[in-house]
Amino acid sequence: MRITRVLSAALLTLGLAAAPAAADSSPSPSTSEGSSAPTSAGTSFRTAAEFEQGQQATAVGSTGDYLYWSFPADAGQRPTVEATVKLPDSHAAQTWQIDVYDGLRRRQACQYGAQTRTAAQGAPSVDLACVLRTVRAWSEPWADDPLPGTYYIRLTVVNLATADLGQPIRASVRVGSKDIGGSAAVDGSLAKPLVPGIAVASKSEESNGGSSKSAVLSSIEPEDGWASGWWSDRWVWTAIGGVLAALAGVGGYALTRGSGRPSRVPPGA
Repeated sequence: MRITRVLSAALLTLGLAAAPAAADSSPSPSTSEGSSAPTSAGTSFRTAAEFEQGQQATAVGSTGDYLYWSFPADAGQRPTVEATVKLPDSHAAQTWQIDVYDGLRRRQACQYGAQTRTAAQGAPSVDLACVLRTVRAWSEPWADDPLPGTYYIRLTVVNLATADLGQPIRASVRVGSKDIGGSAAVDGSLAKPLVPGIAVASKSEESNGGSSKSAVLSSIEPEDGWASGWWSDRWVWTAIGGVLAALAGVGGYALTRGSGRPSRVPPGA
């Protein structure tokens, strides 16, 4: 009975410790209260409009334009990019597409989602979605895994009738992430996230106490800072496994050691 009580108390304590980690794995897009979402889009990677996860960026453009936005994604997150394009009242069938690129401008494949969709003639809008793979803290140089840093969204029409070229459209983009947790943890991390200008900014801070001025191409980062995913529920479950193994060893010893020497047997026997 004593062993049962010890095991029950240990399991209750470990369950309470694991509860916060399980709560962290639920989808929770980060928001930035101090900044407002952009109302215009860039026309290239260098001029991409920056916005935080959880915000909704909007832009007014014309069919045939390339619209660019950028957002930060950290290790352990699985970003979902959603876009809606409001079309003119009168138009022919047209196909729209969103592409997502990482900080090295490598196109990232979508796990699932309607990345390309055709709007029928006269349709008021078209909705697109792209669920990326989980961002890894580190990867082999030859691999194409998503890594922490800036991600770029490009929205454009890929099939358009000539008569519809240049017609006004209104686009909105939103990004949210699901925290995958310890199942996506890897042994290793990047020295710096893949953010344009971060190497220049770091060098500027090291020299002259950060007094020198240099161009920084991106100013966005997760609300908790980069590499915020160094802690994961993998640590909790590893500790739980170790404690359970120790308790199992103690319990097995207590069950197999017996009750000792019977009282009727003399000590010298």
